[in-house]
Amino acid sequence: MIAYAIRRILLMIPTLFAIMVVNFVIIQAAPGGPVQQMIAKLKGNMVSATARVTGGANEVAPAQGSESSFYRGAQGIDPALIKQLVHQYGFDKPPLERFELMMKHYVMFDFGDSFFQDRSVVSLIVSKLPVSISIGLWTTLITYLVSIPLGIRKAVKDGSSFDVWTSTVIIVGYAVPSFLFAVLLIVLFAGGSYLTIFPLRGLVSDNWWSLSWPMRIADYFWHIALPITALVIGSFATLTMLTKNCFLDEINKQYVLTARAKGATERRVLYGHVFRNAMLLVVASFPAAFVSILFTGSLLIEVIFSLDGLGLLGFDAAINRDYPIMFGTLYVFTLIGLVLKLVSDLTYMFIDPRIDFGTRGGR
Repeated sequence: MIAYAIRRILLMIPTLFAIMVVNFVIIQAAPGGPVQQMIAKLKGNMVSATARVTGGANEVAPAQGSESSFYRGAQGIDPALIKQLVHQYGFDKPPLERFELMMKHYVMFDFGDSFFQDRSVVSLIVSKLPVSISIGLWTTLITYLVSIPLGIRKAVKDGSSFDVWTSTVIIVGYAVPSFLFAVLLIVLFAGGSYLTIFPLRGLVSDNWWSLSWPMRIADYFWHIALPITALVIGSFATLTMLTKNCFLDEINKQYVLTARAKGATERRVLYGHVFRNAMLLVVASFPAAFVSILFTGSLLIEVIFSLDGLGLLGFDAAINRDYPIMFGTLYVFTLIGLVLKLVSDLTYMFIDPRIDFGTRGGR
């Protein structure tokens, strides 16, 4: 077991490295880098995220004295200032050297400073992480509390009217993205066109610190009600159907028939025998579900509801080409996902002792 865990941890290193390499190459090819963003701010213009850079790949260091002609929109700006910007953002070095230097710092969790927010990336991530974790944990918890009992019930009532109409609801939830549900909830309940029951922006009210503790808790849940509802509706469908199919597969096996023949109650058969085996795949899906909710599904939700979390931070960084934040959040996201995957695999042992990672050789 320990040997398997060590092998998996060692395997994380090349996996994380490969992901960073691929994203570094893609971002280098994207037009409209941080130097162009700063040039646009100096000239009082907005620069498009798809603005083209004359000369080819993004932010390749130009020849000495040619900075003004290399960057689009730099005409009229002192070439010495452009050269200073190029050096400030590290684009006076070749891409390979920049990547090597970046990874050396990232090993020590030193992500540098934001290009445009005058703060370290670590402090930004630490300040935004509680918001995203809060949303992700509540969404995952409610999703599992709804999906697992519903999936079990659908398996027991397979083919009944309950199974049919709940499947219809699940199909709708699966087909419609969570951000569309978010827009619908805003229109209906947040002052869009009908009711004004819930707030539209933020995680808490402006006067949250002046409230009593019970009122703080109530205010917090009042603000997250719509974002969490939108995320749960958009994410519970897959887990529900996975739970149902796992239970149906186990219910039809021989050991279940044997337990019933011995006089075991249906509840004993379902929760004493079937549950442990059927939950293996459900547990295996937890890391992917949590990472998806925390780092993918919540991005647009944070933007729509102005929740100051990692999703909104990453979105703003991508728009502004703030590379330290982009790569820093990517590094943290990937690392958390790999660790959660390892935790999920190790959890198998506690659910089903028949699984022995040592004899499987870590495969």
